Amino acid sequence: MRKLCMAFVLLLSLGLVLTSGCTDGPEASASLDKPIVAVSILPQAEFVEKIAGDNVKVLVMVPAGADPHTYEITSGQLRDLSKARMYVKVGSGLDFEKVWMDRLIAQNPDMLIVDSSSGITLRTMEAHDEGSDEEYEAGEYNESLTKDPHIWTSPQQAKVMVNNTYAGLVEIDPDNQELYMQNRDAYLAELDAADATIRETLAGKEGSSFIVYHPSWGYFADTYGLDEISVEIEGKEPSAKDMQRLVDAAKEKNVKVIFVQPGFSTTSTKAIAAEINAEVVAVDPLAKDYIDNLAKVTAAFEKGLA
Repeated sequence: MRKLCMAFVLLLSLGLVLTSGCTDGPEASASLDKPIVAVSILPQAEFVEKIAGDNVKVLVMVPAGADPHTYEITSGQLRDLSKARMYVKVGSGLDFEKVWMDRLIAQNPDMLIVDSSSGITLRTMEAHDEGSDEEYEAGEYNESLTKDPHIWTSPQQAKVMVNNTYAGLVEIDPDNQELYMQNRDAYLAELDAADATIRETLAGKEGSSFIVYHPSWGYFADTYGLDEISVEIEGKEPSAKDMQRLVDAAKEKNVKVIFVQPGFSTTSTKAIAAEINAEVVAVDPLAKDYIDNLAKVTAAFEKGLA
């Protein structure tokens, strides 16, 4: 009996070893062999995945719910990045990339760097310094122009980003060029369809104004003939005089909606909304499901624009 028990234990152990060997076989090995493609923000993850499918693993540096203006990367992310074959940066002056890009490249100097903004003309945003209200009223404040980094919020610019991403993927994985081209073309067609739907939905809204706390929707506004008014001034809460100017502008332009972004303050936007009897609506420019999110954003604009 004892010999039988010993034989059973040996057979069971052998079975576990064989099973373990099967688990770590070709499928697991294939997963480990997938090239890692790093991106800065979630919308870019969709761009990569729509082109490359399961052939790559996507590493997003600014995770869901985080603010790309202030996010601090983790040691684990740096460790993962050291294995990446390619980094697709937004390239338009995103604060996260201004702060971290040199360090990310130093962490992995061999990875291919792709600038997804290549070929896009960056729009400018007016900004003024922290001069006094008296200086502002006297016209003596210093006004400057700064580049708007939020290029992905318009499907027209997103198409350029997709093409740049495709070129990088082909460079690191030329064997799949034909597949990637087919996938890219199919996704570009989806973006064209989304653009056509937005134009149809917002027809007649051209010239309408909306208020946002953080100026994320300038490219969307420019593409569809809208007017974005920002509450935030150079990343700072508005002063009392700024608030009054915003209220006056909102009344003059018949603004009926104020858009807020998850993770940003709503104190001043709620105060303005109460003053002008406007609705406060949350829209997220950083959602991963890019095309689905465009539909949600468009519905919010259609409902809120005068």
